[in-house]
Amino acid sequence: MTTVLIVDDSMTQRQLISKILEQYGLTILVATDGVEAWDQLQHTLPDIVVLDIIMPRMNGYEVCRKIKTDPAMQKVPVVLCSSKAEEFDRYWGMKQGADAYVSKPFQPKELLSIIQKLLQG
Repeated sequence: MTTVLIVDDSMTQRQLISKILEQYGLTILVATDGVEAWDQLQHTLPDIVVLDIIMPRMNGYEVCRKIKTDPAMQKVPVVLCSSKAEEFDRYWGMKQGADAYVSKPFQPKELLSIIQKLLQG
């Protein structure tokens, strides 16, 4: 069973992404901000993380950096999924260790395709 951790402070976005991914048989975990995500990651290691950037308490860049510098987690793929759509945002996200960057609004097939590719290695 493949597990995806969806981290977004917007309930609408969490529900939308969850619904898309559940249709493909993925198990969904959710967190409402970076701190909650980091707490969950201490107990459960998902197969992939879909991470918003602009969130309270700890932003997505920070969470991504922490994941990618932790030896126990660094191999977990991270997809940044944000309304920050400038080229610099994408560049900065990849510098933090993200494996992919999706700008909101996105096409469901685009997100699913990226997740499938990352899960295949």
